[in-house]
Amino acid sequence: MPGATIGVLGSGQLGRMFAIAARRMGYRVHTFSPDQDTPTGQVADLEVTASYDDLDAVREFASHVDVVTFEFENVPAATAEAVEHCAPVRPSGEVLHITQHRLREKTWLAKHGFPVTPFRAISDRDDLEGFPTPAILKTAGFGYDGKGQYRMQSAGHFDPAWRSMNRQEAVAEQLVDFECELSVVAARASDGAVVCYAPSRNAHHQGILDVSMAPFPNREAVQITHAVLDQLGVIGVLCVEFFLTKEGKLLVNELAPRPHNSGHLTIDSCVTSQFEQQLRAVCGLPLGSTEMVRPAAMANLLGDLWNDAEPLWTQALRRPEVKLHLYGKLEPRLGRKMGHLTATGPTPEAADQQVREARHALRI
Repeated sequence: MPGATIGVLGSGQLGRMFAIAARRMGYRVHTFSPDQDTPTGQVADLEVTASYDDLDAVREFASHVDVVTFEFENVPAATAEAVEHCAPVRPSGEVLHITQHRLREKTWLAKHGFPVTPFRAISDRDDLEGFPTPAILKTAGFGYDGKGQYRMQSAGHFDPAWRSMNRQEAVAEQLVDFECELSVVAARASDGAVVCYAPSRNAHHQGILDVSMAPFPNREAVQITHAVLDQLGVIGVLCVEFFLTKEGKLLVNELAPRPHNSGHLTIDSCVTSQFEQQLRAVCGLPLGSTEMVRPAAMANLLGDLWNDAEPLWTQALRRPEVKLHLYGKLEPRLGRKMGHLTATGPTPEAADQQVREARHALRI
């Protein structure tokens, strides 16, 4: 119940927005990561700085909280297992184990009948022989925002692609000629209740999410997402990312067992944000309404915008329907997510135009 202490493994912007939602509802928040003065630590009640491999420190952290969740999936499985001896972990360590490894995730999805792109496990260079190109070779674990990927236009790219993986386990995926990418954020409670947000249409730039707009209605995407959460037994929030092919077929691209970048617009456009929903789910509270009060769009703000000078925030905020969210990161770097803008409007397309114009104004 409110007043309890929530432990968060990880300390980035997702943890920060979760902590803000939790503190608003009367909870205390402790965060654990190898870093200090972090986006989450700046708003948490306690910031613990230690390695995820320091299992004694992990157990000490978990012994002082009532429940633990995580804000990114690259937490070592041994860390989650150590926590589970002291406090409930939601989603479970098993969900984390599956979704933090691309090959395990693809294999699980295919085994349970979910539509995925054709793929192959790659453990050495010879495993690439005969795989149809164009294709993408991805590291099996610890990849995000386009990192750990190599596009193979032909078999002539097999050698450099394998070298780029540092000869570590990988997965080859056939390149999909898709119409667009979309995602569905959903939450599942301990009693099995599931709520789904309206799908978002997502545009990427250099492997990083650039702009999301919602709603982008697709009933099948919502149904698949609901089924994924049930099959995995998730308690918490999970996002399913899809490709929508030009023939109208949906293919699951990736799973994210926590709030998702495309769901940031729920803070300003929905009755219950994805972060409050995460809190409700992991604490055993009734789930909130996912109703979208107004169409919305979200644009990421990367470190590229700074360009040795502070962006012109007043220029963007002259638009009254635009909201600014900054993550408290101290050093802007190329490709680093520093914040986002959200705009609402009468239609998703109007919100999309508004948020793009507001971001462009930051440079003027």
